[in-house]
Amino acid sequence: MPLTTANFSICPSIFLSRIRIRSPSPKFPPRFSQFSISRPNLTSPSAAMLLPQNPVLSDVCASAVSAAVAASSLRLWEETARRDLFDQKLNRKLVHISIGLVFMLCWPLFSSGPRGAILASLTPGVNIIRMLLVGSGMWKDEATVKSMSRYGDRRELLTGPLYYAITITLACVIYWRNSPNGIAAICNLCAGDGFADVVGRRFGKRKLPYNQNKSIAGSCAMASAGFLSSIGFMYYFFSFGYMQCSWELVFGFLVVSLASALVESLPISTKLDDNLTITITSMAVGSLVF
Repeated sequence: MPLTTANFSICPSIFLSRIRIRSPSPKFPPRFSQFSISRPNLTSPSAAMLLPQNPVLSDVCASAVSAAVAASSLRLWEETARRDLFDQKLNRKLVHISIGLVFMLCWPLFSSGPRGAILASLTPGVNIIRMLLVGSGMWKDEATVKSMSRYGDRRELLTGPLYYAITITLACVIYWRNSPNGIAAICNLCAGDGFADVVGRRFGKRKLPYNQNKSIAGSCAMASAGFLSSIGFMYYFFSFGYMQCSWELVFGFLVVSLASALVESLPISTKLDDNLTITITSMAVGSLVF
C-alpha cells in the first residue's frame, strides 16, 4: 500500500515503525576504570633486541652496551666537574637526574624474563661496588668524589650515591620493565629528587612551615618531575609492548609522586638520606596502588 498523507493520519504507528532514523551515537569519554590503550602491532617486545635470533648473546651484548652508555654518562659529568663548568652541587644533581634515567632507556635492549633483568642489573650493581671501594678509600677516584659528593668528602659516597645505586639495582631485578612500581621508584628518585634540589635552590624562597630546610617550589618540582617522567617511561615501555597505558596507572604514578614529595619534605629526610626515604616510600606506596 503506498504511503500517503491519509495513510499516515490514519495509522501513524505503522508509518513510524517502517522508518529507522539513524544518527551517529554520541561519543562519551571513557570511564576512568575502563580507559586503556592497546599496544601497536608494529612493535614487539623483542624489536629492540640486538640479536633476536640469539637471546643469550643478545643479552650479553646489551649488557655491554648498557654499561658503555652509563660509563659515558658518568665520564661526561666527571669532566664537567673537573673543569668546574657547573657549580659542584648542580653538577652532582645533574648526575643524579640523568644516570638512572639513561640506564632505564637501555632496558628494551634486553630479553624478557629473569636473565635479561639480572644482566641489566650488572651495570648499577658494579656501581655499588665502586661506591664502596671509593667511599672507603680503598680505591682513589677524585673525579667520582667531586662529581657525586656535596662537599668533596669520599665518605659521602657511602650514603646517598650508594643508596642510589642500590635502588636502581633492586628496581631492575625485582620489578623490571613491565612493572609500574619500578618505574615510579626510579623516576621519583632520579628526576623527582634531582629537580627538587635544582628548583628549590633557585626559586625556593618560601619555605615549608614544618621544615625550613625545604621549599614549596622544591616540593612541587619533585612531585611534578617524578610524575611526568613516570608517565613518559610508561609510554616508552608501552611502545615496546611491555605494559599497557591506563588511567589507573596514571593515577597510581600521581599518588606515588605526591607521597614521595611529601616524605622528602619532612624533617626525617633531612636527618636521614632522602635517597633512602624516597626509595622506601615509592616502593611501599607503589605496592599498594599498582
